[in-house]
Amino acid sequence: METALDILKSELRGNLVLPEDSNYDDTREVYNGMIDKKPAMIAMCVDAADVMTALRYGRENNMLIAVRGGGHNGGGLGTCDDGLVIDLSGIKYIRVNTEDNTVRVGGGNLWGEVDHATHPFGLAVPAGIISSTGVGGLTLGGGVGHLSRKYGLTIDNLLEADMVLADGSFVTVNQTNHPDLFWAIRGGGGNFGIVTSFKFQGHPLSTVIGGPTLWPIEQAEEVIAWYDKFIHEAPDELNGFLATMVIPGPPFPEVLHLKKFCGIVWCYAGDDQQEFDRLFQPVKAMNPVFEHVGPMPYPSVQTLFDGLMPPGLQWYWRADFFDSLGPEVGAAHLEFGSSIPTPLSQMHLYPISGAASRVAQDATPWAYRDAKYAGVIVGVDPDPINADKITNWCKAYWNALHPYSMGGAYSNFMMEEGQERVMASYKDNYTRLVKIKSKYDPENLFRVNQNIQPG
Repeated sequence: METALDILKSELRGNLVLPEDSNYDDTREVYNGMIDKKPAMIAMCVDAADVMTALRYGRENNMLIAVRGGGHNGGGLGTCDDGLVIDLSGIKYIRVNTEDNTVRVGGGNLWGEVDHATHPFGLAVPAGIISSTGVGGLTLGGGVGHLSRKYGLTIDNLLEADMVLADGSFVTVNQTNHPDLFWAIRGGGGNFGIVTSFKFQGHPLSTVIGGPTLWPIEQAEEVIAWYDKFIHEAPDELNGFLATMVIPGPPFPEVLHLKKFCGIVWCYAGDDQQEFDRLFQPVKAMNPVFEHVGPMPYPSVQTLFDGLMPPGLQWYWRADFFDSLGPEVGAAHLEFGSSIPTPLSQMHLYPISGAASRVAQDATPWAYRDAKYAGVIVGVDPDPINADKITNWCKAYWNALHPYSMGGAYSNFMMEEGQERVMASYKDNYTRLVKIKSKYDPENLFRVNQNIQPG
């Protein structure tokens, strides 16, 4: 007699991976090696019909459901123990429309694949800084990266999405069709459904001028105070995120290896070398001990750090928004930047200004348009034996900075930190999100995420 599981297998075009299968352990892995969850089954979906089929099975069998795109989520919220993982990695297609410079992207694509498809057309879609990041997770959380000051967050460039909802229905959402749902997915995470397709606005961009500048960590306070003033007065075309970091090894010169630095990674999205040279003079006047900034294709700046951050490393994340980098903040960065525990552990501050700051606070759920920075601290190391070391350093660093923060964090930079942190990260937009959640997912089927609980 055919079982419900047999029927599910026969109805899926993609594979259903079970614990007894030889590829189960490889398939259940996510980017963060600290996450070791064991789902009851993983549905490797290849189209929207597979998503609908898997979701129906999970709902009818009262299963915990996690949705996985690129698998980069720090807290491992693309997987779960003993439940159903709906994996979108087989839903890949990219179509560039040259008439209006829009880009249609499958729910399982990675950003490096998008860059590969758009670059020959002289286009780019604003994303993050690691090309192996999934399109879905980064977009639904907001999307902060090299082009935020010039073209806004990724959600500011989202025009439309195809979704499978909790009741199994399939909808296309945009400004005129389900506008409430379209509003919610631009920063509200995976709380409202499974996105199988995104439509983005692309922007003319081929070559950027980018790369890092480094100063000894002892100059952190001086560099941070200067940067805090410089970056927000710069034209939108110039972006640079600040970091405390260790140079782990190649491709950097050997003289820098395993030393601690305060660094800025630049990306100039203009097309005037002379204008860049003029803008960059104040940076040179700060006398960095290392500078490797020059023209490169936009996909190259997006892949600068891919080699240092392969899948499977141990990661622990903490984050906050900041509206200023006063002396106390600079002092904390000096202290904890001087005690980075492993070569890959680091802190980043991403500027939220320019185009990203000119969107109304309530235009999307992303409630911190008035922040100057999205900050994140990550403890990173390949060896599980160092998990406690990197976690403790990360928490201590965060505890020192949090009193000077704005109270909430960019959801893509959060671990599982509880409901109060989720509410703080959406501020006044949380109430509206609860209403939309209650309308489209009243049973909280989609709860393996930074969860917005229905009212």
